Amino acid sequence: MKYVIGVDLGTSAVKTVLVDPQGKVAFEHSESYPLSRPQPNWSEQNPEDWVEGTLVSLRRLIEVSGIDPAQVDGISFSGQMHGLVLVDRQGKSLRPAILWNDTRTTAQCRKIEKVLGTKLIEIARNRALEGFTLPKILWVQENEPEVLAQAELFLLPKDYVRYRLTGDYAMDYSDAAGTLLLDVGAKTWSAEIAEAFGLPVTLCPKLVECFDLTGTLLPEIAEASGLLPATKVFAGGADNACGALGAGILGEGRTMCSIGTSGVVLSYESNKDLNLEGKVHFFNHGEKDAYYIMGVTLAAGYSLTWFKETFAGDKSFDALLQGVDSIPAGSGGLLFTPYIVGERTPHPDPNIRGSFIGMDAGHTLNHFTRAVLEGITFSLRESIDIVRDSGKEITEVVAIGGGAKNEAWLQMQADIFNASVIKLESEQGPAMGAAMLAAYGSGWFASLSECAEAFIRPAEVYKPNAQQAEVYDGLFHLYQQVYGQTRELNDKLAAYRK
Repeated sequence: MKYVIGVDLGTSAVKTVLVDPQGKVAFEHSESYPLSRPQPNWSEQNPEDWVEGTLVSLRRLIEVSGIDPAQVDGISFSGQMHGLVLVDRQGKSLRPAILWNDTRTTAQCRKIEKVLGTKLIEIARNRALEGFTLPKILWVQENEPEVLAQAELFLLPKDYVRYRLTGDYAMDYSDAAGTLLLDVGAKTWSAEIAEAFGLPVTLCPKLVECFDLTGTLLPEIAEASGLLPATKVFAGGADNACGALGAGILGEGRTMCSIGTSGVVLSYESNKDLNLEGKVHFFNHGEKDAYYIMGVTLAAGYSLTWFKETFAGDKSFDALLQGVDSIPAGSGGLLFTPYIVGERTPHPDPNIRGSFIGMDAGHTLNHFTRAVLEGITFSLRESIDIVRDSGKEITEVVAIGGGAKNEAWLQMQADIFNASVIKLESEQGPAMGAAMLAAYGSGWFASLSECAEAFIRPAEVYKPNAQQAEVYDGLFHLYQQVYGQTRELNDKLAAYRK
């Protein structure tokens, strides 16, 4: 029996999965690592923690599974996007990595917009947002110029880990698309953008496809991980691109909804010239010469976690959600907006904050819980509608992540999206996408689509209830009015948060 390993480098932990040729996960293991917030709005990690966590997870995966390391054909990666790692000529990281959820770079975003104007959307296809990589580079340029002066290259999180495992520098197109330095349609680094900010294009690593072979394991890494030095290592992709692969989003009309800490609506796109004026993200797909459009809710699952920890800390998530199906659609006139850490789509606004509207003495914990689920799903519906407005017909949505674990929430998604929602038999998300890249790269399949047919199997389909969908349609239009009507009030309240 042959296997491949998918490595998913997340924000809080690294997960490794051992996958056989039928797409079955034989074993999996996770290793957590710390997150540092040294100042308000900062979010950093030590890149060496990623490396150590990955090696420990790989070693334990091999030990627990009991397989012969020679059975592993290859490994590949999925990684948290946008995080900035600067390395010197010896490949040593020069400072802690600045992560995707670090929001210190508002001033740099405004500078990018002022300098580039319409060129930014034309070339990079995305707005300047605090999470992206270029604003982080400019922050270092302005605040730590001595660090940038020593930098040979910038890397993204999974690319740094892969470099440490193989000694090879590279970045795939799907992850590079989230830097604001890539000409997304032309699939080249943009000298025009780099030079506009006094950055040498040589700061950017070579570009590769997600499934390209990028080397084998260094001898000391092989020993530490329990694998063989000859183990093939493939480039891997951005977590959302790998999540799309793991959900089978490999053709026109295929759409995915992933609810984790953040929430993502992602739809396959073959037209490289599509320009949605930055309303949603436009990134390169893990499949060659394909793309995807994506909307993001910053606090999707995080809104539910915040609510549980704040108001129902003694309950498990299962216990908290147990009663929501007894509450009618609309939560008895209670509406929640999930802007508790700002918002991304359709409102790129780091300062907006959430709300409960319509509270009365008759509302119970179950009403509030259902309202939180509905608010998260309404936010995701805004991204669904933008995709539909681009001309795409969305009748089916593949659900992955935490939002795919509860039947009541799955039915709610079907009703609010007015589309069939598909739950998969084995849902491993980005880790499975990484394993698929290794399987395809190793020659197991003639195409990623063929790999998806072997690896991905639907388990259940939740169809929209016409009556519920009509109720939710009316509530959704009320939800859409909240942002505009509370924006000015929110600005005034901000003074009291300090």
